[in-house]
Amino acid sequence: MVGAPGWQRIGPDPAIAAWAAAALPLARQAIARSPDPWRCGGTWFVGVDALPNAPDGSITATPFPWASLGLAPEPLHPAQLSTIRPGYPQPSPDESPAAFRFRQTRDAAHLDGLLPIGPDRRRMIREPHGWILGLPLTDASPDAAPLTVWEGSHQLMRAALHKALAPHPPHDWHNVDITQAYQAARQQVFATCRRILLPARPGEATLLHRLTIHGVAPWASTATAAPEGRIIAYFRPLLGSVHDWLTRP
Repeated sequence: MVGAPGWQRIGPDPAIAAWAAAALPLARQAIARSPDPWRCGGTWFVGVDALPNAPDGSITATPFPWASLGLAPEPLHPAQLSTIRPGYPQPSPDESPAAFRFRQTRDAAHLDGLLPIGPDRRRMIREPHGWILGLPLTDASPDAAPLTVWEGSHQLMRAALHKALAPHPPHDWHNVDITQAYQAARQQVFATCRRILLPARPGEATLLHRLTIHGVAPWASTATAAPEGRIIAYFRPLLGSVHDWLTRP
């Protein structure tokens, strides 16, 4: 599904474009009506589970483009509507100075599925996704806060996390603190893997391996986008276990 680099760009494709066009009006409404605050100084709407798509991914009468994406149909959650405005990122009270610098210099690079647990916010694998799919809904220039990935990082992360989890029974892997192993592996990714910019437009899609380190680049001063900003709908269907998440191709 996703090759050795850990990412795949798909399209442009008419079926993907039709889905994006159908989703955009509902996305605008969902963002406007949401009570959730914008983060990063008002430049990022996280938009988790915000798009009212059907469980089969369809929007109104427009089917989800499974065949064009090369994916087998499966139940989907409401898509995230990650929305970026000019000026991203900006400082905000809910983010430490160190976290803001990491967002500026390292694109807030992360691995999906790891949640901060407990008062010490230790990282544990609580959302084992099968894949990560981004579908742009608005047009934007390539420097308008594009998705970034570290090419080949999924292989390095798989090896590092498997080593950290191996001493524990697989049925308990979701309760293992992997903070130290994850942070060390991410530093190795920065040192050895190539950072790639992956801008995309409506009618295209970006498919990531679930273990790929990725983030969002800052909005360039020369960037342009639709009035509502750069909107990407993201799907991340869950697998049955952390064991599947770590061992499947």
